[in-house]
Amino acid sequence: MNRLGIYVQVPFCQTRCTYCNFHTGVVAKERFAPYVEAVCREIRGHRELLRAAGVNWGSAEWRVASGQNEEASHLADTVYFGGGTPSLLEPVQLQKILDTIREVFGAKGSTSIQAQGGFSTSRTQREEAQRAGRGGTDEEKSRKALRSRPSETGPGSSNDGGSAIMGEAGSAEFEEVTLEADPETVEEEKAAAWGKGGIGRVSFGVQSFSDRELAAAGRMHRRADIYRAVPILQAADIRNISFDLIAGLPHQTRDSWKQSLEELIVLGPEHVSVYLLEVDEGSRLGKELLAGGTRYNAAAVPSEDEMAGFYEMAQEALGAAGYRHYEISNWAKPGFESKHNLKYWGREPYLGFGAGAHSFSGKQRWANAHDAVTYMNAMESGRLPVEQLETVTAEQALEEELFLGLRKLEGIDVGKIEREYGVTVRGRFEPLAAAGLVERMGDVVRLAERKLSVSNEVFVELMR
Repeated sequence: MNRLGIYVQVPFCQTRCTYCNFHTGVVAKERFAPYVEAVCREIRGHRELLRAAGVNWGSAEWRVASGQNEEASHLADTVYFGGGTPSLLEPVQLQKILDTIREVFGAKGSTSIQAQGGFSTSRTQREEAQRAGRGGTDEEKSRKALRSRPSETGPGSSNDGGSAIMGEAGSAEFEEVTLEADPETVEEEKAAAWGKGGIGRVSFGVQSFSDRELAAAGRMHRRADIYRAVPILQAADIRNISFDLIAGLPHQTRDSWKQSLEELIVLGPEHVSVYLLEVDEGSRLGKELLAGGTRYNAAAVPSEDEMAGFYEMAQEALGAAGYRHYEISNWAKPGFESKHNLKYWGREPYLGFGAGAHSFSGKQRWANAHDAVTYMNAMESGRLPVEQLETVTAEQALEEELFLGLRKLEGIDVGKIEREYGVTVRGRFEPLAAAGLVERMGDVVRLAERKLSVSNEVFVELMR
């Protein structure tokens, strides 16, 4: 039985990066508590709120259509705090949201042993964190901590990114709880609280190891902050760490990109995401690039061909370092693939809470209002500000099966899709295979490994 993924949007940042096209804002800390209250109110009342907004989630009609039973419609096994910068929230605020998720979507009757103690930092944890902070440079401490990490702690171990929160039956309540964090926001007591409270996976917005590139992109952290933060997480027993890198930042060169990859590999996080710089009007840098301007270091952005080359360098370097390339933008050590994100690519149901959060029931997609004030005001008045509500047609579902499935390196089973949808689609792949863009092995079709950097072009051709 597939369980839900729960996503919580925290739309607050310390500053806005030049390349950012997300709906986030820089606000005073005093705004955090009211927002957390609104999110908890949405989680507790989600069924009635969704029903009033025209969403069929959890109804008998929806369960029949989606093939889910009553239990599956409100049991979760992954939680993801995204943003924005969720690590800006106080630990007690993260605890409140996570405890509310347990209350509503946790196993029936389970009692969280660690949650009873909350996110308070124990003396032992504080001492361990302090010991990690003494002796040697931040870079030396970070490398030492990561090199000493057990290499065979796959799923099922206490370090696999699960919540480490045990129910009465002795099994983990959630398989994976992820917190997005910026390196400069990591502090010893906060990290200890995250680990104690059940956050076992941290996704770091590293982006680059070049201070020049980080400054040009408007990032708050610097290279040294990455090396300072990692041993702090290690001391808190958070041992499933994901690093994000962006290919295409201003002033990035082949040599600086190679250096970032080499430093990442030395640190050895369990998971790596590599994204190409997006150019659209949603970001200041993107808008400037489209206008042919020079602000925000636009003139120093690498070309599309250079970005594609950087991506191929990452493919080679990460593969040689033992990372498994399992999705276009994602690599993982064996057993450390993102369980939550796999739900998205597999078209499994997930619920999003907070301003701008998206949800998918299997039959409908919708999003909450992006503006945090609009969202909080609506929740205060007892209604959910749902936007972009649409019922997914059979044709749309088929297209999603194809392009989301092809994002995974294992590819798609064309025969299975044809049987489920009662269509014939294998002919669509013939010209793509002839052009060397996809590979076919029996019923399985996947993107050609050397063509992943132009995957969007493949998807456009596929959907013609």
